[in-house]
Amino acid sequence: MNYVLENWHKVVADLDAGRLDQLLADDVVFHSPVVHTPQAGKAITTLYLKGAMQVLNAPGHFRYLREVVDGNQAVLEFETLIGDVTVNGVDMIRWNDKGQIVDFKVMIRPLKAVHAIHQAMGAMLESLKVSG
Repeated sequence: MNYVLENWHKVVADLDAGRLDQLLADDVVFHSPVVHTPQAGKAITTLYLKGAMQVLNAPGHFRYLREVVDGNQAVLEFETLIGDVTVNGVDMIRWNDKGQIVDFKVMIRPLKAVHAIHQAMGAMLESLKVSG
């Protein structure tokens, strides 16, 4: 398995956002499924990924279904639950030669899941901003 993806899977499995500091490039860009503009920088990307790990990792429900890797980029399809809504999505990840993620895009389906993510992430990001 690719070093970057191996580390990403450890972050997700262990819910260990502390590993993101080394895994993300300083100029990483995050593309949210519910925010129109790309979010640039390690600090904001870390905030979004921390929130997503908490929102999407319903105990025993989050799992990657398949992975397609081509050079320094990958698409990871996942499935989880938010409440009673099944969420199907993909993480599109690109990394540099240093093994740091430089672009992270999340796409979600169906529409009901997008609405559920929007509500849950909004609340989670507010709590993370307040608590640091």
